[in-house]
Amino acid sequence: MFSRIFGKPKQETNALATLDKLNETLEMLEKKEKVLIKKAAAEVEKAKEFTRAKNKRAAIQCLKRKRLYEQQIEQLGNFQLRIHDQMIMLEGAKATTETVDALRTGASAMKAMQKATNIDDVDKTMDEINEQTENMKQIQEALSAPIGAAADFDEDELEAELEELEGAELEEQLLQPATTAPAAPVQVPAGPQRTRPTPRRTAEEDELAALQAEMAL
Repeated sequence: MFSRIFGKPKQETNALATLDKLNETLEMLEKKEKVLIKKAAAEVEKAKEFTRAKNKRAAIQCLKRKRLYEQQIEQLGNFQLRIHDQMIMLEGAKATTETVDALRTGASAMKAMQKATNIDDVDKTMDEINEQTENMKQIQEALSAPIGAAADFDEDELEAELEELEGAELEEQLLQPATTAPAAPVQVPAGPQRTRPTPRRTAEEDELAALQAEMAL
């Protein structure tokens, strides 16, 4: 168990170290490839100069060296391809290992949870809940049941009495005479209205009105 716990970080460290080493090697090969490309291009320029100088032998030697450089460039390209392939495989293996470890951890956690809560405990808990629910239902029914004098009433007799009352009221409504509609009021044409003559005010009333006006001011 302890070897598994302490072995995972070491394996992960080894994988990371290997990836770093592959990256360094890849960078080194790319630098060498650039140098060889420059050397091959330089040999081409030298061959051109020797050709212009009518030095055919020297120009051919330059082209031979260019071919050698190109062979090395191709070889370095193959090396880089292999390193890329190795890096891809290693990264895939690392991802697979991490996935398996995560799944294993989840399975262990689920197993521990199942040990903590087994099916017997679940059944026992559900039985207790059902029992408490049934007890509460019985308590509510006991509290809602009529007590005292109301408990002696017969529900069937009360229903029959209610039906008799409803039948008697319906019969009474059928026996009542139909009411006639009220007659429309007769409109009398309005004749000329006589206006009452306004009474004439006396001198005393005029003086009283003047006095009240002065007091109001």
